[in-house]
Amino acid sequence: MRIAAVVLASLTLAVGGQNAPTIPTTPAGQQLSRWLDVFNRGQPQELQAFLEKNFPSRESRFRDELQFREMTGGFDLKKIETSEPERLTGILKEREGTNYARFLIEVDPAEPHAIRSLDLRVVPRPADIPGEPRLSQAAALDALKAEVARENAAGRFAGAVLVAKDGNALFEQACGLADREHNLPNRLDTRFRIGSMNKMFTAVAILQLAQAGKLKLTDPVGKYLTDYPNRDVATKVTIHHLLTHTGGTGDFFGPEFDEHRLELRTLQDYVKLYGQRGPAFEPGSRFAYSNYGFLLLGLVVEKVGGQDYYEYVRERVYKPAGMTRTDSLPESENVEGRAVGYTSIGGSPAPNMDTLPYRGTSAGGGYSTVGDMLAFANAVVTHRLLNEEYTNLLTTGKTDQGGGRRYAYGFVDTTEDGVRWIGHGGGAPGMNGDLRIAPESGYVIVALSNLDPPAAQRIADFIAARLPAK
Repeated sequence: MRIAAVVLASLTLAVGGQNAPTIPTTPAGQQLSRWLDVFNRGQPQELQAFLEKNFPSRESRFRDELQFREMTGGFDLKKIETSEPERLTGILKEREGTNYARFLIEVDPAEPHAIRSLDLRVVPRPADIPGEPRLSQAAALDALKAEVARENAAGRFAGAVLVAKDGNALFEQACGLADREHNLPNRLDTRFRIGSMNKMFTAVAILQLAQAGKLKLTDPVGKYLTDYPNRDVATKVTIHHLLTHTGGTGDFFGPEFDEHRLELRTLQDYVKLYGQRGPAFEPGSRFAYSNYGFLLLGLVVEKVGGQDYYEYVRERVYKPAGMTRTDSLPESENVEGRAVGYTSIGGSPAPNMDTLPYRGTSAGGGYSTVGDMLAFANAVVTHRLLNEEYTNLLTTGKTDQGGGRRYAYGFVDTTEDGVRWIGHGGGAPGMNGDLRIAPESGYVIVALSNLDPPAAQRIADFIAARLPAK
């Protein structure tokens, strides 16, 4: 990318502390400066007026901008990378989280230089930007206790958090309300909806069948789903493709799902609605997160395992792991201790019941507790669910997700600041969860919340960046 040949005057902004980099006084730099200033203050009327005048294409998404501000707490500028009069790139860091983002702002060449686009993409922390200092274990857990209290007081976190080392819990805390109508508090044994974290259980089930010689990961899905409606999916998409989100099988959330949400009661019901679709791209050619692909894996478990998917994971995953409060029973059933999810999408926090599927699936939507998720992590690393060879196959990254993350089989494999973490998160309106396992140090982090993302992820990010590396 071309750097402007003219040496530009610069101005220092109060957007990143005393050591904030300077922003060029170009049209693009001035608009970035204005946006950061207004966005970081977070005053709704001021932000709406700014968008209307300076970023008209985003003014209609004013509520999204407010929610984005609430999620991030604003941004600090960390680095300017390239500068042209109408184009600027650099690095920002969330104020209320540990995420870094590369921004690209483009403005009109003519006055008043309205913002054409402002794109932010999460990236690993650049090597030349210092990270959070790692603390002693005791200091890190003290910092976590204070952070949980702060996030809860600010209305950004309600749920439960657990940190363990070598299988033993070191820190456990619950806060906020599981049911606001009845004033019931969250507890350590509260069952939280976990979204896509179910994918880990499904992947374990598939690998168990592979370890037993009952299926091959290189086989096409049609070998097991012999009546699958779309021939291209049946013959070209393999089990490996489904496990790594490289099959092009797409999602099932959207208008069709919303219309049929409560009619989709079995895994086969999803195939009846979506099974005619062909792959969106040549299977194996790229990564594209696919909830529908993991739903198909649940059907493979049923065909090869010879029993209902839900019964299989209860008997072969939850029971040997010692998970007693995890399941995917229908939302219509009364589940003791299951928290109400609260979403702020569209306004003030409200129950998320109108967004929930009939029940969780092999792609996500079940519920669990922080203790059960620790039990699952312990069972994975001690090879109680799979032998060592297949555990490594399960958790070792295979396809690039971007942002320094590689997707394994139902697990994400990430190295941050020299520390390797494996696990999976989950999120949807009114729910957010995160499991992280550090194989080398023995630490496990579990954060579960009954609020919108990134409530739990933010807490997991915080402690993961501060725990000792070993």
